[in-house]
Amino acid sequence: MNTVLVIAPHPDDETLGCGGTLLKHKYMNDLVSWLIVTKMGDSSFSKDRIKKRQEEIEQVVQMYNFDNVIQLDYCTTQLDTIPLSSMVSSIGEVLARIKPNIIYLPYQGDAHSDHKAVFDAAVACTKWFRYPSVKKVMVYETLSETDFGLNPDTNGFRPTVYSDIEAYLDKKIEIMKVFESEMGTFPFPRSEESIRALSAVRGTAAGCKAAEAFMLLKEVW
Repeated sequence: MNTVLVIAPHPDDETLGCGGTLLKHKYMNDLVSWLIVTKMGDSSFSKDRIKKRQEEIEQVVQMYNFDNVIQLDYCTTQLDTIPLSSMVSSIGEVLARIKPNIIYLPYQGDAHSDHKAVFDAAVACTKWFRYPSVKKVMVYETLSETDFGLNPDTNGFRPTVYSDIEAYLDKKIEIMKVFESEMGTFPFPRSEESIRALSAVRGTAAGCKAAEAFMLLKEVW
């Protein structure tokens, strides 16, 4: 049995990036925990919108049947103003408690600054002498972020690991639709058509009908 931790800068990143794989982990009776790094700040969002987002999170938790859910207190879109040491400490406390052997992270080259900040902080928490439980670290791609990362100094998202999610794709999309305000009409990146299209492209590379792709950063076995 694996103990899995998916780290999401915002609710929905985990579903876009590796929702099918998380469902697959649960089917295999692995323990799966969800760490949400940010929340909607009171000064930027209405109380109704904040309440709706919390209801969405609770519904998604039930649909995945997550074993643990942790939401940190950082405000969305502001992680680049937070000292890295603060996030390292917060994420490290979660790793020390959950003791995951597999971690899923966002890609550092994503367009959203929150994703880069989360990647940098989380990678700092994968040192074996501080967090010996961690044996595998993988990076997921996020529609509307990874594909819009235009920094010419990065090598781009180059997958090395593929997960066959044909049996879980419909459920992944069903879960994604819970985040109503995040979904749009094609060709909007976060649309059902786009999700299916990317899964088909990754499936073509892997020899299956639908797949999610990852970059393997570390594996100890």
